[in-house]
Amino acid sequence: MLLLADVPLARRLERTEAHANAAFVEARASLSPDLGAEWIDVDGTWAMFDGVGSPLTQTFGLGLFSTPTDAQMDALQAFFGARGADVFHEVSPMADSVILSLLAARGYQAVEWSTVLVQAVRAPVVETPTTAITVRVTSADEADHWASIAAGGWGEHAEVAEFVRALGRVNARAQGTICFMAEEDGNAIATGGLHIYEGVALFAGASTLPHARNRGAQRALLDARLAYAHAAGCDLAMMGAAPGSSSQKNAQRAGFAVAYSRVKWMKGRG
Repeated sequence: MLLLADVPLARRLERTEAHANAAFVEARASLSPDLGAEWIDVDGTWAMFDGVGSPLTQTFGLGLFSTPTDAQMDALQAFFGARGADVFHEVSPMADSVILSLLAARGYQAVEWSTVLVQAVRAPVVETPTTAITVRVTSADEADHWASIAAGGWGEHAEVAEFVRALGRVNARAQGTICFMAEEDGNAIATGGLHIYEGVALFAGASTLPHARNRGAQRALLDARLAYAHAAGCDLAMMGAAPGSSSQKNAQRAGFAVAYSRVKWMKGRG
């Protein structure tokens, strides 16, 4: 099935990622009400606040669901400014080109690239397992354990590991997000997440414990999530990655194709 990179596709993909992040923000608000986490919809652009400095504090869909205007930009900037946060917009190249002049006029700077990958979801091919790795969906009471294993995949970087653990504890409790665990001989060795929205399955949360790498855990998790997405009626699977990264290459080997690259734009509070 040939997937054409166009506005309708971008709208589906960007809205799915926005929905996943909105679910995360709502879970954060429930777990840590003092943080003030919340999100709003401004003319089709979803703005997320997950705390100052959080990578989830940004917008999704700017320029895709309505023609950008100064009034819309003012409202979005006011949302973040009232919370003491810098303004970040993740912008698809399929967005209305008007957004470029608006960003330039307001002094935004490009700070990050990301690649969005997609593939059609097909019926899984039943194969004889070639490894002892099994994959299962975790239960609600395993949220902290799932987060711990996800963090363990970053054990070489203590600060990153703790950050991933904190995110994982929230993500595992977000509505619409399904957490998967890969096990070998009954021991958890890798994690993967899936968020489903209107027929699109967003893949995220991939992490493998250092001692268990290169044994096929992530491939097993990928196959299990694709099978789950198919059973749930999804027709598309998507994921995000840093351009040219090992994550992007692994995704392409698994059948994902690059849909487009995005630019994250930033405007500081000063």
